[in-house]
Amino acid sequence: YAVDRNPYKQGRFLPGSRIPICHPDKIKETKPDYLLILPWNLREEIMDQMAFIREWNGRFVVPIPKLQVFS
Repeated sequence: YAVDRNPYKQGRFLPGSRIPICHPDKIKETKPDYLLILPWNLREEIMDQMAFIREWNGRFVVPIPKLQVFS
């Protein structure tokens, strides 16, 4: 699944796929080990908003422009 804070995107799918777009609270429910951040230019903002994943030792992965993993 993907997440987006925009309520108009939630309940829809990523273009060209069957990957659902959910509310960010889904992350708290599923507790993923890694959170993939694709909009690399918003990395800091997203990491601040999703800092709670560190509670279960979740990590952030930013693949663009260079692969980086943050604790």
